[in-house]
Amino acid sequence: MVYYFTSNTVSPAAFIYVGKDKVENEELIKYGFEEDVWFHVDKLSSAHIYLRLPEGQDWENIDKELLIDCAQLTKANSIEGNKKDNITIIYTPWSNLHKDGSMAVGQVGFKDQRKVRRIHVPQRENPIVNRLNKTKVEKFPDLAMEKENRLKELRKKDRAAQQARQKEEARIAKERKEKKYQKDHAYDDLFSEENMAQASNQDRDEDFLDDFF
Repeated sequence: MVYYFTSNTVSPAAFIYVGKDKVENEELIKYGFEEDVWFHVDKLSSAHIYLRLPEGQDWENIDKELLIDCAQLTKANSIEGNKKDNITIIYTPWSNLHKDGSMAVGQVGFKDQRKVRRIHVPQRENPIVNRLNKTKVEKFPDLAMEKENRLKELRKKDRAAQQARQKEEARIAKERKEKKYQKDHAYDDLFSEENMAQASNQDRDEDFLDDFF
């Protein structure tokens, strides 16, 4: 089971999701999207919270209010962290998560510590948590299928972009070829038989020089 929340602090609204337990977290770690951002309470046990960013948005420039929503929801979903003030929430792109066979269920590391960011949470903000909880929806998604469909979509976009690039490159090449031809043959008419005949003195009558006197 996966719980989904909606944050209306941005437009269009963003959705946040979380696994029911550590077993579910394993699935979320495995089948996350490239645009997902992972949140967790630093140094304390907590749920794994994911924010799905709109495609193309930079994870380091998340809207401040949306970031606060994610941090508050992460704190609220930590048994120990929810009771404490002045905690730290860490977040990083899903693609930076590292998982290997030696780790316990639900445990995760990072490929690059430099891509881990922190946000300080002084205390629980009930209005924020209550607002998010009102949007909570329980679903039983096929995460593997969702991931495969997403990858197919990305491959389709990549092919379309590649075809567009190739078409544009062909257009530019054709345009350059035409310009080169025009440049190379700019004086072709000047040296045509008709123009050469008009410029030649050979076929003129003997009185043509009279025009100069």
